[in-house]
Amino acid sequence: MMTIADNQLLLILLCFGAGSLGTALLFRHPAGHRVWRLADLGWVVLGGIGALVAVLAGIYKADTGRLERQIDIAYAATASFDRDAARFRLRFCDPAYDSDIATLCDKIEFLSASTAGNADLPLFIAVTDQVTPLQGLQLIFGRAENTSEMMEMAAKADAFDPAAFTVFTALDAPTEAAVDSLRRKVPTIAGDFLILARAYDALIEQITQLKSEWEYLQDNAHILVLQILALCMVAFAAPFRLGKSVVDLR
Repeated sequence: MMTIADNQLLLILLCFGAGSLGTALLFRHPAGHRVWRLADLGWVVLGGIGALVAVLAGIYKADTGRLERQIDIAYAATASFDRDAARFRLRFCDPAYDSDIATLCDKIEFLSASTAGNADLPLFIAVTDQVTPLQGLQLIFGRAENTSEMMEMAAKADAFDPAAFTVFTALDAPTEAAVDSLRRKVPTIAGDFLILARAYDALIEQITQLKSEWEYLQDNAHILVLQILALCMVAFAAPFRLGKSVVDLR
């Protein structure tokens, strides 16, 4: 697939050249000849296929653009969670003057580490922000210079497993007990923690959804190769349609 993508312009030019050569050979026949009608039919069929594939590729590209926007949102949500968690630790955990507060501080430390200190989650966000299924398909001649790097990063994104984060919960039994106790003693701390806990759960759910959409796009990346092949067919048929118009004008 990458061979076709990296040399798509060359393939299109070769198909156009082959079509032009075939059209030149057909000029030996007069207007109205059966070969010109067949050439016109070929243009209609191949052009219709190209239009259909273009619609499918357009839908795919729209989905890819939506995924990129969701990645930006997830990245911003991760940064916001890290800032809020750091603010919570600074306000209430340095030092924690109560055993219940200490429990919440330990949980916040763990949640913050799972999104910031642990390299996997920000790596997935950064990788998918830089490597999308469209980036390897550039309308240029030859191979992209960073193809190997992009493929390596894409492999890391494919290997990312959000399940490693979803097995943990922000509100386990000891944490809920500490929150209930602090609601009576210091409700502000309990409220701030619950906001962070809900933000963490929402973030992990969002990352899991991003992973699913990434896999869907990767599984259907062949649509873009079909688009290249459809362009090649249209490039091959276009000279025949042009040749028929020239012959008819004569």
